Amino acid sequence: MQDPSSPKSPRRPQAFRLDDPDVVLAEEGQSAPRGAIVVTPSLILPDAPTEVPLPPAPPETSRWGTLFWTGLGGLVSMGIGLAVWRLIDDMFTRSDWLGWLAVGFAAALAVASLVILGREVFGLMRLRTLNKLRLQATEALAKDDRKLAEGVTRELLAIAKSSPRLFRARTELNSHLGAIIDGADLVRLTERHLMAPLDAEAITLVSTAAKRVSVVTAVSPRAAVDLIFVLVTAVALVRRLAVLYGGRPGALGMFRLFRQVVAHLAVTGGMAAGDTILQQFIGQGLAAKLSARLGEGVVNGLLTARLGLAAIEVTRPLPFAALPAPALRDVASGLISSKETKGAEG
Repeated sequence: MQDPSSPKSPRRPQAFRLDDPDVVLAEEGQSAPRGAIVVTPSLILPDAPTEVPLPPAPPETSRWGTLFWTGLGGLVSMGIGLAVWRLIDDMFTRSDWLGWLAVGFAAALAVASLVILGREVFGLMRLRTLNKLRLQATEALAKDDRKLAEGVTRELLAIAKSSPRLFRARTELNSHLGAIIDGADLVRLTERHLMAPLDAEAITLVSTAAKRVSVVTAVSPRAAVDLIFVLVTAVALVRRLAVLYGGRPGALGMFRLFRQVVAHLAVTGGMAAGDTILQQFIGQGLAAKLSARLGEGVVNGLLTARLGLAAIEVTRPLPFAALPAPALRDVASGLISSKETKGAEG
């Protein structure tokens, strides 16, 4: 017979008073007195925080790499400055009006360069801010930190001020900031209000880009055209997703952002053909029904979709906690079904 005090043995509910002397707490290694009511404490903590997947970390920058690019940039800048100085000096030697015209052109170049540099710095700072918010939101979810969660929410509301599509969501979320809400619940509430409409638009962008790549690469006669079109579409897709979620990447920002997306794909194995949709695509024997070019177009479309999903996770300022993360079937199911229909008609 099993011990009635064993946690594995089935027992019917019992009613007792907490101050009853016959009620004892079960302790490991000690036997309870005969006839006593044994209470076994639960091993599951009710307030245990919900596990949230960690956001993709930005790639680490090498100090030697930073020193190399700093030195190279300094030398190139000095060379360009010296060449412009010599050109202006030569123009003054030929004629005064040519010299002053060269000075005007140099001043216009300097002003434009400062504006472009300011935009690049602002874009890099905005991307860094989005990455910081994602890390802080993850920490607030893990620690249930109300103060940290409120700071993330207010900063996201400030970023979302320039988005008319989020006016109603901002209004509703502002009304909840004064309520008594736990930190983790506030982050989830912020995600439902601010990220849900953006996620729906992001899925549409990725699906449209995947279908466009699939069609163009299927009918294109040149492999070079395919490569150029896929590259341009991928860069444009990553940029549009970054702008959608509040980023303002310039040239340097796009380079850094693309590095993060590729690093995230490498870490998560996004380029591997092990996803459910791709397994169904191969398992159903569609490659035997479709032409080689059409099958290549479908594969290129699937890879573009995977790149878009990785870009969503990298550019999104909040981790997926209250909302489900989009899967490949959400952005590529229509792509495969349309190609399957075309193959059956052919």
